[in-house]
Amino acid sequence: MIFSNKDLKKLIIPLMGEQVLSLTVGFVDQLMVSQAGEAAVAGVALVDNINRLIIQIMAALATGGAVICSQYIGAGNEKRTKKAAGQLETVLLIFALIMMGISVIFARPVLSGIFGNTEAAIMNFAVLYFTVTAISYPFLGIYNAGAAIFRSVGNSKISLYISLVMNIVNVIGNAIFVLSFHWGVFGVALSTLLSRVVGSTIMSYFIMREKSPIRLNKLSDYLPNFSLIKKILFIGIPSGIENGMFQIGKLMVVRMVTTLGQAAIAANSISYTIIDFANIPASSMGLALITVVGQCIGAGRKDEAKHYVKKILLWAYIGDWICNITLFFLGHYIPTWFNLSPEAVDIATVVLRAFNITSLFIWPLSFTMPNALRAAGDVHYTMIVSILSMWIFRVGSSYIFGLVLGFGVLGVWIGMFIDWGCRSLFFGIRFLNGKWIQKEALTN
Repeated sequence: MIFSNKDLKKLIIPLMGEQVLSLTVGFVDQLMVSQAGEAAVAGVALVDNINRLIIQIMAALATGGAVICSQYIGAGNEKRTKKAAGQLETVLLIFALIMMGISVIFARPVLSGIFGNTEAAIMNFAVLYFTVTAISYPFLGIYNAGAAIFRSVGNSKISLYISLVMNIVNVIGNAIFVLSFHWGVFGVALSTLLSRVVGSTIMSYFIMREKSPIRLNKLSDYLPNFSLIKKILFIGIPSGIENGMFQIGKLMVVRMVTTLGQAAIAANSISYTIIDFANIPASSMGLALITVVGQCIGAGRKDEAKHYVKKILLWAYIGDWICNITLFFLGHYIPTWFNLSPEAVDIATVVLRAFNITSLFIWPLSFTMPNALRAAGDVHYTMIVSILSMWIFRVGSSYIFGLVLGFGVLGVWIGMFIDWGCRSLFFGIRFLNGKWIQKEALTN
């Protein structure tokens, strides 16, 4: 077996720690923003949906690079592994620079075009936060590329340590800019920017140092190699389209929520921030599957890939149950930390508890499982299922339950749960019929 239980734990536990630290940044930011009032929370919430779109596309491109690197590692081809890693860095940096330019120059038109006639106070906060955080995209791209490269070799500790440093920088920045200088939304955005600058700088050092398992210390490592870029994009583009459509669909749903008022916007945003913590074990297992299945496929050991998917998915369910049962009983208390109105707290409590119950059964199948399929090269199937499910079930059902039937924010979340159910069904069928594992290795 390529991975012992000890190897899997060495990969997964740091990933879970990194997820905790990464989400803590957003959690702390939301707490700090809440000091400026519900309008500030709502404004930042709108931008976070766009930022998630950019970050998800970056993650998709990083997944493409990680899959290629993992398969080359499994095949024992160190030279191509290094070259693929360099191409991943280049692709992510170029994409991030383009997104930064568009977002900074057209911040207000983009926000107005997506969210319509939002209240002036909310829009002003949103434009400020969007402009500052967009400057951080290239630094976040460099960090994500490096993290994906290290994960592909089974080393997830590096990104964990760097995430810890980024959290410290963010907390110190918030203490200075928000609590001392009272810069509000601008202070929170500036802290996020500085933490990502620091994170990308440290990640670049680890990538370039002599001890790095995939050392990228020459300009030639980053020069375009279109055959490798094509392989990265073979995974990255379908995953990027999938993630992009997913976030665009969420933006449409959020636009529906904006018609329900300021309390609904704030409650919806805070709820998304909180549920991310409950998803940490399952999402971490999903990241681990990219490395594990990728190396198994590269080594031609498909039976082992199936074995690891079943084992890691079981662990994902165990972690999901522990986190969601805990959150269910804390569901009314945590929203009160965010300086929300009683109405917003009540809305958040209801949707959080509905999420906890539903997630117990289908979240890992919906979002952990498909990473195994992607790592084996079965990206077009996951893309088609995800896009159709998003538009038919999440967007359509959210409109029906949230607006037509008048269930409000809870109705929007019911639409999301229906989407999960569809994904779970089709990804489960794909895994059981074995078609996902029949794809040819991308290293050939």
